[in-house]
Amino acid sequence: MPALPPPAIDPAALADRLRGICLALPGASERLSHGEPTFFAGRKAFVMFDNDHHQAGHVGFWCAAPEGAQRLLLEADPDQFFRPPYVGHRGWLGVRLDRDPDWDEITGIVAAAHRVVGGRRPLSGD
Repeated sequence: MPALPPPAIDPAALADRLRGICLALPGASERLSHGEPTFFAGRKAFVMFDNDHHQAGHVGFWCAAPEGAQRLLLEADPDQFFRPPYVGHRGWLGVRLDRDPDWDEITGIVAAAHRVVGGRRPLSGD
């Protein structure tokens, strides 16, 4: 019997799930940036959805990351994590969502990104 094809990826459903995680954080808001849903803490972006951005071949997101986290995660799981264009040199992390991600881990990564951008001060819009 031939192998079944992998289930179809629904970028809108992945974006909705990521949206729920991001907007649950204090002071978080959403707006389009570069054609993709982007989430902000005050005026600073902390997560940007990546729907095959520049035909990269994946659906995921880019996020701010604590110092050193990008390197550690890329070494630990290069199939799940990547260095995103434009912001990777600043330590941002790329995370794939199209490979059955661990949503608890995603929630932790997003919360860390929010802390990196927002610091410890309250995020009330600025």
